[in-house]
Amino acid sequence: MRQLARIVPETHGDDVVVARIEGEIDLSNAQPVGNRLRELLTNRSAALIVDLGPTTYLDSSGVALMFALFDELRRRQQNLHLVVPEGSQLTRVLSITGLTRAVPTHATLDGALRGAR
Repeated sequence: MRQLARIVPETHGDDVVVARIEGEIDLSNAQPVGNRLRELLTNRSAALIVDLGPTTYLDSSGVALMFALFDELRRRQQNLHLVVPEGSQLTRVLSITGLTRAVPTHATLDGALRGAR
């Protein structure tokens, strides 16, 4: 059975937002996922950390979303960091697309929090 994306937000201080994405990101929901991630940010936010650990599937529209978020945040002088645990089924697609070379990627949330500060 297909599991749609569920976004679980967390705050870490006033300036870092963490969004854990559970389920799948594909063409059917990439736009609403992106809109929800953008809604979590304020002008005071220094960084958005997207935790893809519980994400079970990410197609090209999900990858395009992450590239778009990276560009948008950079223009706003904010940062995007990704959490992709070692052994994640997403590692290969993120590597092939070059996302892990463009966007700071960490194996753990703690590593991403350190990188975002």
